[in-house]
Amino acid sequence: MTKNIKYILALPFEDFFSGLESCIAKFSLITIIVLLASFVASWWIYVPIHELGHAFGCILGGGSVTELQISPMYGASILKEIFPFVTVGSEYAGQLTGFDTKGSDLIYLLTDFFPFLLTIFVGVPLLRSAAGSKPIWAAIKLGFGLPIAFAPFISFSGDYYEMGSIIISKIADRISPGIEALRWRSDDVFKLVGEMFFAGTPYGIIDIVGVILSFILGIVLIYITYMLGVFWSRIILSSKNKPA
Repeated sequence: MTKNIKYILALPFEDFFSGLESCIAKFSLITIIVLLASFVASWWIYVPIHELGHAFGCILGGGSVTELQISPMYGASILKEIFPFVTVGSEYAGQLTGFDTKGSDLIYLLTDFFPFLLTIFVGVPLLRSAAGSKPIWAAIKLGFGLPIAFAPFISFSGDYYEMGSIIISKIADRISPGIEALRWRSDDVFKLVGEMFFAGTPYGIIDIVGVILSFILGIVLIYITYMLGVFWSRIILSSKNKPA
């Protein structure tokens, strides 16, 4: 059991280093440039798609979206002409600030999780396929795959904390309806901790436990997402390697 947990915890980073090893098998400045260029291009393309994914997840779940803030550097002015709910400017790369889940936590979870389908179906397979590829192809796959595959890890304090807090607060409310568990929910755990525990507002031990459990569950969900990507990559990569 302990061995399996260690394997799962280390796997994303082993996948990265395996891909990187293929990139630098024969060191070349061109390969490094291709790797960096692929990473930057992937990041710039993926960020607005990720933010739009939140909006689409909410809408597909049955909710509605009125405002999605996106930073100007990610093409917000262009996206605004296509999607009426997009506004230019955000203190983050992007943030869904106007949405209605109709009081459904399932829609709320879908809103948070929907962009990470790209991690499962695109990012992780790209990252894992870099290992064993020729250096240039490995650089392209690793560069493009890295931001998408590791998006859940980057979102540990945002989307994944929020998913964890939705689930934990729902369980707490079922166990003891008197608990103000909704206050544990946030898309920025650092901001939440500052406002709840260091701004002079009253809180109790149950709030500390609720936030910690939400954070832990968020980390668990990150690894579940990555492992789903691993399972999918095994299916598509093995099918490609089968003889015709």
